[in-house]
Amino acid sequence: MSADLSPAPPASTRPVSADAASGDALKRAGLRRMKTIALALLVLAAIAFAVSFALQARYPWLSYVRAAAEGAMVGALADWFAVTALFRRPLGLPIPHTAIIPQRKDAIGASLGDFVESNFLSEDVIREKLSSLRMSHRLGLWLLKPGSAERLASEGATAIRGAMAVLRDDDVQAVIESLVRHYVLAPPWGPPVGRLAEQIFAAGHHRKLVDLLVDRASDWVDANRATVTRVVSDRSPSWVPGFVDDLVGDRIYAEVRGFVRAIQADPQHQVRRALDEYLKKLADDLQHDPAMIARAEGIKEQVLDSPRVRELAGSTWATVKNALLTAVDDPDSVLRQKFVAIILDFGHRLADDAELAGKVDGWITETAAYLVRTYRHDIASIITDTVERWDAQEASQKIELQVGRDLQYIRINGTVVGALAGLAIFTLAQLVLG
Repeated sequence: MSADLSPAPPASTRPVSADAASGDALKRAGLRRMKTIALALLVLAAIAFAVSFALQARYPWLSYVRAAAEGAMVGALADWFAVTALFRRPLGLPIPHTAIIPQRKDAIGASLGDFVESNFLSEDVIREKLSSLRMSHRLGLWLLKPGSAERLASEGATAIRGAMAVLRDDDVQAVIESLVRHYVLAPPWGPPVGRLAEQIFAAGHHRKLVDLLVDRASDWVDANRATVTRVVSDRSPSWVPGFVDDLVGDRIYAEVRGFVRAIQADPQHQVRRALDEYLKKLADDLQHDPAMIARAEGIKEQVLDSPRVRELAGSTWATVKNALLTAVDDPDSVLRQKFVAIILDFGHRLADDAELAGKVDGWITETAAYLVRTYRHDIASIITDTVERWDAQEASQKIELQVGRDLQYIRINGTVVGALAGLAIFTLAQLVLG
């Protein structure tokens, strides 16, 4: 007779990790030990019964031992049958309502899933639990611990490197190109550029640029007197005397210089006003004149044709990728230091700012409540689906491995209680008969 009075179940063939295998081995050893103890008590009761039954005629007091041993065997066998019937057919016999777990595995899994869904995945339970945890305050304190921010930065760097390794350059470039075409090139440029220019010109922001251009023009005129006079002499007839060319060149240079200086000195100069009117008219035409809008589209197509957009997408992705990889690989990079500083600042605010912590706690609670409210059935179905995927034997093994050791106490208690009950009944009967 084996320790559990039935053939030992075959080991599961599902691959497990080393830690899980070690834990299962310890549980299996503990289960065997408890089965051995329960069986030993049954064998001890059977021996006591046999000896006392054989000698009770000679030694009447052994009748009490026999009654106790008889009750112990009955209790032990009854509880062995009850415990064994949960997991398999006792002695392999096709007794009705045995092997309950293998026979009703799917129903048990569904019931367990419903129990978890109804009692644990409740929105009220989640809200109450999260409200009592003060998660944001705890998170802030953890972020302030030495090394926590650096650890998060290292984990983030690892995630970025992993993402860069997984992403294909051609795919990312295609996405960038598609986004540029859809959001940048497809919409007409004229109206939005015209609206932006209209706001700039109305606010007078362009006047600083005009001042800069006028100042540069004045500097150029001051530095290029010989150039102006040479242009005049080169374009005058050959029969004009040289001194006349010099006089005319000097006069033209003086007029040009005076004209530029006048523009430079007078913010309300007619040239400036004319330029303002031209720019305002240009901004209006970009928004409403079909011909000007078409010209803007033509310029856009010339500047950003397909090869240039593709090249721009490729160079943009290459630049971003190289910059990220360089930054995450360098522990002293500006990006990494900024990230650590942001984490520490966020930790200080969570730990010290009760209002911010309350907002974060509220956001976490509402998010968790929404997830539970929306996906509670899907989450609980993990239990049901997992149990359904097990075969009957595997389910019985797993459950027995987890609770079988405690169930053996039922057999031990049944043996002890049976012995006491048998002794009490026999004693009472003797008293009544006596």
